[in-house]
Amino acid sequence: MNGKGPEEAGSPADSPPPPLDWRFSQVFGERAAGEEVQEVDIISAIEFNKSGDHLATGDRGGRVVLFERTDVRNHGSRREMERQDYPISRHPEFRYKTEFQSHEPEFDYLKSFEIEEKINKIRWCQTANNTLFLLSTNDKTIKFWKVQEKKVKQITTLNADASQTVGNGSIASSSAISPRVYLPNGGCSERPDNYLSNDFSFPPGGFPSLHLPVVASQETNFVSRCQRIYAHAHDYHINSISNNSDGETFISADDLRINLWNLEISNQSFNIVDVKPANMEDLTEVITSAEFHPIHCNMLAYSSSKGSIRLIDLRQSALCDNHSKLLEEHEAPGSRSFFTDIIASISDIKFAKDGRHLLSRDYMTLKLWDINMDSGPVATFQVHEYLRPKLCDLYENDSIFDKFECCLSGDGLRVATGSYSNLFRVFGCTPGSTEATTLEASKNPTRRQVTNPTRPARSLSNLTRAVRRGAENPGDANGNSYDFSTKLLHLAWHPTENSIACAAANSLYMYYA
Repeated sequence: MNGKGPEEAGSPADSPPPPLDWRFSQVFGERAAGEEVQEVDIISAIEFNKSGDHLATGDRGGRVVLFERTDVRNHGSRREMERQDYPISRHPEFRYKTEFQSHEPEFDYLKSFEIEEKINKIRWCQTANNTLFLLSTNDKTIKFWKVQEKKVKQITTLNADASQTVGNGSIASSSAISPRVYLPNGGCSERPDNYLSNDFSFPPGGFPSLHLPVVASQETNFVSRCQRIYAHAHDYHINSISNNSDGETFISADDLRINLWNLEISNQSFNIVDVKPANMEDLTEVITSAEFHPIHCNMLAYSSSKGSIRLIDLRQSALCDNHSKLLEEHEAPGSRSFFTDIIASISDIKFAKDGRHLLSRDYMTLKLWDINMDSGPVATFQVHEYLRPKLCDLYENDSIFDKFECCLSGDGLRVATGSYSNLFRVFGCTPGSTEATTLEASKNPTRRQVTNPTRPARSLSNLTRAVRRGAENPGDANGNSYDFSTKLLHLAWHPTENSIACAAANSLYMYYA
């Protein structure tokens, strides 16, 4: 970890907090030993909502799965729970809530290519009256979903007196053998000889009460409904969606353009960033990620494949061709190689809750930026520097193009990202902090924390190359080989607590500290 001065990171200059002790909390969908993972079940997106009481995951099969928190549900804050003697769980607990099919595979007949159903991003919107709203997107289409509880009504009993019922369900009375017939208007008449005993026979006082079934709500189901579909606005694959702090608009970004949408309008969007050159042969960089500022609704940031981050102000012009600030790290002279531009590409950016700091992830490092300082990042964290001698092998099996996500804690004191062999790393970003914890996504407590990534394996693409070359997978000086097929790409930090949700293949792991 390479940090800068104590005041540069925007935090107090006092001693940094002690490292967190991370522990396993829960796992959803962990496969049994020897069970093969289906491609469609691999998790491709994770997102907590603003309160942290709900968690959503998307997978490559186009499904969205929702989880809800149970240990503080309906009991308010933890402080209130302590005061009211509610039992407090030792760690956050979530349970499966519901799931729905968000996207289906499609085929673009005009351009002759398939559109995958894989969920690229999920973003939560406002929550009202226990109704959840969220955005989900695949490569081409964004959908706005409403998920709410619906009570299922069932017939429980009949309010008829069983002792007075006869075979056809009508009510027998003493008038069946009476020579008089009581009329609805309260009058009566003598019974004719051919009058059927049970027809129009009512007891004194007029009509009896109606006998209807009793309907009651027995159970609650969750119903998901697609409210709007935002389509036909991107020629290239959508890599990002981000909600605005105004609660009314959001952006979607592909390789070359960023569009601004209103949540209420699905057939129109405004192109606010366009980096497509007049001649595509002149294209030198693409947009890799975009994020709205958490406080100022007029500001957003987007990253590029060249390792730069541009801040733009929507008040300057309708088409933001010119950025208001450029954040990039100046490379040392003579340090360029064939892989320099590839590993510099930023795969994800996240604003801190304070809006002043911005976290970015490129292939090898995490960088923390102060948006008021354009001289370079205030801190740099090495994620898997041990892979640098193996960049050639990573390039051969395409692992060098893996897109790792990053996240920040709600208090802004720590950052986290994933790596290979299902590892993820947590760094302290306060001045003077040396916290750098490596954990493996596994519910086995004996593998909770590791100091060196030593678990070997092979990716499928590299396996075929290894067989073809007659060699084993690349390894380090100690003989440890690397498993590039087990990678932890997606993770999210709880907005108010030290709890991390991360995805390893089709399994969702929860850790807390």
